[in-house]
Amino acid sequence: MSDSKTIAQDEVRKQLGELERQSEIDIDTAETKEWMSSLEYVLKSKGPERVRFLLEKLRDRAAQEGVHAAAADTNTPYLNTIPVHEQPAFPGNRDLERRIKSIIRWNAMAMVVGGNNRGGGIGGHISTFASSATLYEVAFNHFFRGRGEDGFNGDSVYFQGHASPGMYSRAFVEGRLSAEKLTNFRRELQDGGGLSSYPHPWLMPDFWEYPTVSMGLGPIMAIYQARFNEYLRDRGIKDTSGQRVWAFLGDGECDEPETLGAIGLASREKLENLIFVINCNLQRLDGPVRGNAKIIQELESIFRGAGWNVIKVIWGGDWDELLARDESGLLVKRMGEVVDGQYQKYTGMPGSYIREHFFGKYPELLKLVENYSDEKLEKLSRGGHDPEKVFAAYKMATELKNGKPTVVLAKTIKGYGLGEAGEGRNVAHNQKKLNDEELLEFRSRFGIPISDEEVVKTPFYKPPANSHEVKYLHERRKALGGYLPSRPTEPLTMEVPSLEEMTKVIKKLENKNASTTFAVVQTLIALCRDKKIGKFMVPIVPDESRTFGMEGMFRQFGIYAHAGQLYEPVDSAIISYYKEAQDGQILEEGITEAGSMASFNAAGTAYSCHGVNMIPFYIYYSMFGFQRIGDLVWAAADMRAKGFLIGGTAGRTTLNGEGLQHQDGHSC
Repeated sequence: MSDSKTIAQDEVRKQLGELERQSEIDIDTAETKEWMSSLEYVLKSKGPERVRFLLEKLRDRAAQEGVHAAAADTNTPYLNTIPVHEQPAFPGNRDLERRIKSIIRWNAMAMVVGGNNRGGGIGGHISTFASSATLYEVAFNHFFRGRGEDGFNGDSVYFQGHASPGMYSRAFVEGRLSAEKLTNFRRELQDGGGLSSYPHPWLMPDFWEYPTVSMGLGPIMAIYQARFNEYLRDRGIKDTSGQRVWAFLGDGECDEPETLGAIGLASREKLENLIFVINCNLQRLDGPVRGNAKIIQELESIFRGAGWNVIKVIWGGDWDELLARDESGLLVKRMGEVVDGQYQKYTGMPGSYIREHFFGKYPELLKLVENYSDEKLEKLSRGGHDPEKVFAAYKMATELKNGKPTVVLAKTIKGYGLGEAGEGRNVAHNQKKLNDEELLEFRSRFGIPISDEEVVKTPFYKPPANSHEVKYLHERRKALGGYLPSRPTEPLTMEVPSLEEMTKVIKKLENKNASTTFAVVQTLIALCRDKKIGKFMVPIVPDESRTFGMEGMFRQFGIYAHAGQLYEPVDSAIISYYKEAQDGQILEEGITEAGSMASFNAAGTAYSCHGVNMIPFYIYYSMFGFQRIGDLVWAAADMRAKGFLIGGTAGRTTLNGEGLQHQDGHSC
């Protein structure tokens, strides 16, 4: 590149930067003040809904005149979504809940560290749960609904896989798992049994429901689970209106295509029964998730643009006073300027560094914290570690009735509580051992009653059964319908048609030169018509019904659409027209093998989740169906799904025009 070209590009950059700076300058402060006063008046006199209505009208009118909103229109300031004056009172016992959470933190850490101290190669993760403990504990104590008396009316929770030590630790304190089980974490074949590394229903069938450690599978399966709950309700099979689906995931996990690839379905199908909680600890395994940007702002834009409710939990209550005194908005401006890589740097640095590098950019901000000690600056907390902020976010998420799914973006610190061993450090994800000094610091920080002599042995700690902590823990879960995670193992039976009853179909196909695909479709139609099991059949197809000769099923059984059919199909005059219906039986998923398989997994585990034996038939295009969804098929086996996977147009085909891949001799 020539020097002249480089100079020209630098000049353009300077000019663009100057334009950006000028765009921030208020050329008419009096007019701005009038507009702001009007907004304040409407907000106080008529409420936020009226403000939102007027802003939308202004935006639409401006667009009509060619004035379009900036690309950042899907972002809000880098602040908590819920202002302090709208924050509800915390209903729980803060002291007891903190003690319970601290004990669970200790046991989760001791499980991994103790195992690796006793024998190398055990592995495990402690930093993920360390960062998300508050996110889980607030949900366990106040929001997760258990299965209830009939065992099938609770919430579905897709736990973040690497946080499994925290769930085991809580179950231990509840008395549902023994200390021996915890000692044998990741060693299932030891005498007395052990615990699987991650959520795994096949290995722990009475505990885990969903295998989620393969990145991205938890989010996409949660979306289709929430949609399947609506499918059951719309078809009159089960009332699922009281059940929610929660998915806990990491910000780094959002890099996986499966994580965000189906979020449009959730808003399109109006799945207000779905809540994502994204633990934004800003770190992946190797380093920052977005070192030069802000992952929370990026995710807010993506989810808001896709039609979700977005609730941000960024700052803890320690910041409320500073924000209230920030009349100029300079603190908010500074919060928005700093990128995630630098926020990660602030973690673990002394207060003097934070004073100089965060507040020190603007003299006004230094003045704002002049009465704050370095220690107080160092302890300014992130929202994901503040139970009151998290509770407020969950309460809003569970009470919103606007036909939208909700995502909670909570900012945390990876390895929170590990101190020098890994708090906020790039090594945190792989941390598996702590030295004696680090163990003592962890013990003291969280107030675990273990002596200095014993602490280095990483013993587990459980308060007595009659202690306030244990009583409180049991009372909260009883009030919410029972313990989670849990999975019923009692088999469900159903009456099925006999082989003799299917002879009509068999005879219909006798002595005919029919393809196997035709035979399968005719059998499926007969099963859907059957009086005993017909309504429990779930035909699933990824936009290949006409290829498989299934279009005749459209009119008979309907294609499921939560909103029904709001248009007249272009082919309404023919028998096999494209018929959508709110009580439709066929799941025509469009061009998504992953989505189709996620629906299969939801239907195939309805027996354990909902107490209903649903029978999914997923008919996929065998050329591509398997190779695109291997991980989800593996998950189906892990979660003990029941159903039928059928490769359509199996074997060598005559579709010469489609290329050699269609003639490779695929099998079903």
